[in-house]
Amino acid sequence: MIAAVIRWSLANRFFVLLGAMVLLASGLVALRETPLDALPDLLATTMLSVPGAKTVRGYSFFGDSFVYVLFADGTDPYWARSRVLESLSQVQSRLPAEARPALGPDATGVGWIFEYALIDRTGRHDLSQLRSLQDWFLRYELKTLPGVAEVASIGGMVRQYQVVLDPQKLAAYGVTHQAVVEALNGANQEAGGSVVEMAEAEYMVRASGYLSSLDDFAAVPIKTAAGGVPITLGQVATIQIGPEMRRGIAELNGQGEVAGGVVVLRSGEDARATLKAVQD
Repeated sequence: MIAAVIRWSLANRFFVLLGAMVLLASGLVALRETPLDALPDLLATTMLSVPGAKTVRGYSFFGDSFVYVLFADGTDPYWARSRVLESLSQVQSRLPAEARPALGPDATGVGWIFEYALIDRTGRHDLSQLRSLQDWFLRYELKTLPGVAEVASIGGMVRQYQVVLDPQKLAAYGVTHQAVVEALNGANQEAGGSVVEMAEAEYMVRASGYLSSLDDFAAVPIKTAAGGVPITLGQVATIQIGPEMRRGIAELNGQGEVAGGVVVLRSGEDARATLKAVQD
């Protein structure tokens, strides 16, 4: 087979040369048009200088990025974590304002010791309510147990407030998308006002402005129209409670979706004692 290809190539030198020129031209075009990341990822580049780091790997998904730093064998894990924290603090000022870098849990890759599911056999709670119970109550209770490094929530539906803008109403009122974003950011926060002294006692002044209901969102002022009449969010958008976008589900024994969690063991802890504490 190879000998036949060589004989054909020798007999058809023109076509071989033409094919080589076409491949060369295609490569040059691809080299010019292929998008290249001229500046390496900031976090991954910073982690390369961590003492003892052998390999740095980065993975990015929609809304999340992960950087794995592999150290040489025998490196003390707590010493390595402190060095990584130092590097994170140094690079924090150069990251976007929305970026929140955090160190992973103090656990190994085989620290998954227990998985549980929340089941409501009465049918009075849906998946979003069970997930809220897991996220805001059960997870924190389990994290107080000795030996537990992390409790990861899985399954269910994460509830969120969703603002669906109406393009026609935005144009009619002269409101931009950025104005809506800024109004929501400014309305959903707390503020402190120092203290007030009365009768030899100090009272702290605090303004609580967190949005906690659909009516609160609808009443957020966006801009002031002619005559001093405020234009609220409810006039240009539909506010609703819905599930966050999901990338997977949790299922129990083929009986349908459930909400639950995964208990991760802290590095160096007794797995049997921790598992008994979780089950109790």
